[in-house]
Amino acid sequence: MDQRTVLFVLFDGVLSLDVSGPLEVFAGAETYRPGTYRLRTASLDGGPVRTSGGLTLLPDQALGDGLDAHTLVVPGGQGTRDPEPALVDWLRAHARSAERLVSVCTGSLLLAGAGLLDGRRATTHWAYCDKLARDHPAVAVQPDPIYVRDGQVSTSAGVTSGIDLALALVEEDLGRDIALAIARHLVVFLRRPGNQAQFSAQLAAQTARREPLREVQRWITEHPEADLAVETLAARASLSPRHFARAFQHETGTTPGRYVDRVRLEHARRLLEDTTDGIEEISRAGGYGTPEAMRRAFVRTLGVSPAEYRRRFRPASTP
Repeated sequence: MDQRTVLFVLFDGVLSLDVSGPLEVFAGAETYRPGTYRLRTASLDGGPVRTSGGLTLLPDQALGDGLDAHTLVVPGGQGTRDPEPALVDWLRAHARSAERLVSVCTGSLLLAGAGLLDGRRATTHWAYCDKLARDHPAVAVQPDPIYVRDGQVSTSAGVTSGIDLALALVEEDLGRDIALAIARHLVVFLRRPGNQAQFSAQLAAQTARREPLREVQRWITEHPEADLAVETLAARASLSPRHFARAFQHETGTTPGRYVDRVRLEHARRLLEDTTDGIEEISRAGGYGTPEAMRRAFVRTLGVSPAEYRRRFRPASTP
């Protein structure tokens, strides 16, 4: 494979981890396959930039009048909220010439502002998915996945998901063994599937303030196969079903039923990714009862059947 230049765009207010995380993945690849990547950083004028955390980064070069890079990486950070118009103009004029266009976190806002995501599926940090969809209706925003690949354009969610996406790109270029070695060196998973949720059911919902409700949340997570009807959960909390349902939604921001659905789906996804258990066994372990009930839940939420989900997203090394 010919050497590929990977260019990182820098600007004031960039999030340092959005740059350093993916950069370390590509740099790690150089350890195992020297000459594969040429890593460069660039700001509009080539001058230093200050990150959102107060670090000063000194770019290798100015962005210039063209783009000589195979992969262009656009990170996120506070600087994407009110970006320099000249930076958006540069992306609009030159970014399409990259063979791979990548954004990390709210870097997708810059790509969308330059019209580079129109007609494409894309994601961003969960807190900005609504803004991306509202400000750029031509973009098919996917709020759940940690990264989305659509043709030459790849967008990732919040911060560390840029590492997942970079590992996926290295695996595509150099194979699984090298990507796995890099992941081990960085002490990260290889690799969270792109379709994995940005956060777990426990993080998606608020933690209840009152101990009886928190205990119910823990019980649901630890026993997805159990009877999790509202009446049963209310009894565990020593509340009437009506009072329990209202209190649970008030303190967690979601209904008991939706919380149970998300926990069960998440549990089933992990089993499909990490085990060779059969679909019928997983449907029982996940509380669905029957494979057909689990299939309906997967199709409704993820758009694929459990079998197709396993085919797409179980790591290649899983037996």
